[in-house]
Amino acid sequence: MAITVFIRYQIDPFQRDAFEEYARRWLTIVPTCGGDVVGYWMPHEGTNNIAYGLISFESLAAYEGYRERLKADRDGADNFAFAQQRQLVLEERRTFLRPVKAKPSRAGD
Repeated sequence: MAITVFIRYQIDPFQRDAFEEYARRWLTIVPTCGGDVVGYWMPHEGTNNIAYGLISFESLAAYEGYRERLKADRDGADNFAFAQQRQLVLEERRTFLRPVKAKPSRAGD
């Protein structure tokens, strides 16, 4: 079963440019570690401190493998350090979603 990790970031609104650079780096790091980046979204109008990221995986097991590879990845570690040093992310929440699929139609319906 495919899953998508929906990440909600509360960011420092005065560091949006730095957070955007942080998110942009994930666009190349995540695929090398096994994730499929759906995208990252920055605040534009309205709330100025909430950003989102979505990453898909073939399964929860594939996500777990990705997490292990990400921990060992030099670029990933550098990007986490970049965010920590600048204190870009004030809070991060992850929600695991699965797609809703149409039920197969029954013969005669």
